[in-house]
Amino acid sequence: MKFRTEVSVSPQDNAISYRSKIFLLGSCFVENIGEKLDLYQFQNYKNPFGILYHPSALENFLRKVVEGYEFTSADIFYHNERWHSFDAHSELSDESSSNLIERLNVQLQHSRSYLNQTSHIILTLGTAWKYYHLKTETSVANCHKLPQKEFVKKLMSIEEITGKLHSIQSLLCKLNSDIQLIYTLSPVRHLRDGLLENQLSKAHLLTAIHENLKIKKDGGLKVDYFPSYEIMMDDLRDYRFYKEDLLHPNSTAISYIWNKFLDAWVLPKELDVMKKVETIHRGLNHRPFNENSEAHKKFISQLRENIDLLVKDHSWMRF
Repeated sequence: MKFRTEVSVSPQDNAISYRSKIFLLGSCFVENIGEKLDLYQFQNYKNPFGILYHPSALENFLRKVVEGYEFTSADIFYHNERWHSFDAHSELSDESSSNLIERLNVQLQHSRSYLNQTSHIILTLGTAWKYYHLKTETSVANCHKLPQKEFVKKLMSIEEITGKLHSIQSLLCKLNSDIQLIYTLSPVRHLRDGLLENQLSKAHLLTAIHENLKIKKDGGLKVDYFPSYEIMMDDLRDYRFYKEDLLHPNSTAISYIWNKFLDAWVLPKELDVMKKVETIHRGLNHRPFNENSEAHKKFISQLRENIDLLVKDHSWMRF
């Protein structure tokens, strides 16, 4: 007798190795996967403009990267004693306008450089609801707590989202047509939109993603989908897998989905290296009863030797 409906995944072509360079963009679920990649010392670059929730914001960011856009004072605004950009998350906001402009441009430059070398992009869509700023007549990535009357909220149609995703794929091809693009749909519910509105939003995003999957190659770009949303909604269909807010997956759920991601998208031969990294982390976090004992000194010596051996073959690793 079965008591749950497990979502199965299969090993994919173009899987991730420790030599891969992974670019992560999108909603907060990307942050969760990115933290796991950081923990196991995979090479990755995550959300240079902070968390971006909807396809328009993601497409706008990549367009600026590809076209070599340069931010100026005309692109930012002052509110609540800080300078902000409608194109970026508030984590980039700054008390200094020059600092913000410099940071935005540096992030664009770094993103372009990294994308030229990227092997895999994980792109997580969070919502189909976007906010249109009336004064500037633009869609924004973040409202930065400006008065709600300054915006119009709009649900993107399936056709509009499909077009944005197609544009994203075309933009990426201009820089690097060898990229493996992995779409995911964030399982985090946006209850501020309303329960029904959240479901409608997710349905639009999911349909648009699969419309793009019908074309497996877009000028050489390889496109696939990882079912993080389905795993959370159907496989882990219980509130014990959520944080106290009942919206975000807890650490148990994140680890479960991460292991599914490993099964699908990480080469099995790298699991041994991952175990070595995990062992080193446990060693570094170990608190001895007597740090001056011979046993502890021997332990530290062996730990350093293990780190040196691992870093010798994986020069980017830092412990």
